[in-house]
Amino acid sequence: MDLFPPMPLADWHETKSTLHRFAQVVGKIRLAAGVRRNHWWNVPFHVTGRGITTRPMGQVDGNPIFTIDFDFVDHQLVLAAGDGASVSFPLYGRSVAAFYRDTLAALEAVGVRVSLDRPVPFDLPDSDRPFADDTEHAGYDPVWGNRYWQVLSRVNLILEEFAAGFSGKASPVHHFWHTFDIAHTRFSDRRVVAPPAVDSVTREAYSREVVSFGFWFGDESFPAPAFYSYTAPEPPGLAAEPLVPEAAEWTERRGSHLAVLRYDDARAEPDPRTAVLDFYESAYQAGARLAGWDIAGLACPGGITDPHHWLPLR
Repeated sequence: MDLFPPMPLADWHETKSTLHRFAQVVGKIRLAAGVRRNHWWNVPFHVTGRGITTRPMGQVDGNPIFTIDFDFVDHQLVLAAGDGASVSFPLYGRSVAAFYRDTLAALEAVGVRVSLDRPVPFDLPDSDRPFADDTEHAGYDPVWGNRYWQVLSRVNLILEEFAAGFSGKASPVHHFWHTFDIAHTRFSDRRVVAPPAVDSVTREAYSREVVSFGFWFGDESFPAPAFYSYTAPEPPGLAAEPLVPEAAEWTERRGSHLAVLRYDDARAEPDPRTAVLDFYESAYQAGARLAGWDIAGLACPGGITDPHHWLPLR
């Protein structure tokens, strides 16, 4: 398979819409049963050798330790408890309502009790419709489910490679179920005080100055998969900074600017992996320099912070 196989949004829109809501069901369980971390790092999924996982949760809330995994090889949802009990069921052939019902039943079967405050989609067009009532979205295609995971895995490793070059505070590479993107974020120690009207999710996510990097699969407002980066708060002049490769550009979105390299443009490069790494680095240099970060002091060549190992061996 190509490093970046074709992933046109129109070809798997039905699967993506269904899978996105499946992920939100499980993500809200993770939110309810996990320990809270700064900037919501407790919430996202992590990529595995067969799909994505919530990682272990429970224990502190009285539940047994348990995990929930999406397996995109056998196309199952797998719930496993720390005592060895497990339940699984297929992802295909289910509406969101059936998936929600079966997930709750599987939790009960392994002895987990979780209450969701708002069992409805987050920031999606049908955010007023309970998961339990959604019989519209039922279009999971295993071919596209596997392709989604394949692309996610490849981007995950590129982001891990890019993350190695920074020694400051940084997030894991993780997959957010609310926006359905995979991201890595670098932080400065500069506090950001948001206006009181800003929602609590955003206030926590951006309580420090950041330069963030990621990939999303496209949506109605930007109907194409793309690599992206942004700096928040956005420093003046950011959108005038150069980006590489040549196909990359600054795009206005919700009052700020995203550095964007479309997936298909990256695929067309002679060396797609290097093109994406160079894109992320150019966006970082632009945002960090204009925001006044100590770029040299935060550098971590080859993932190493010990300067002794930067020197040639004698």
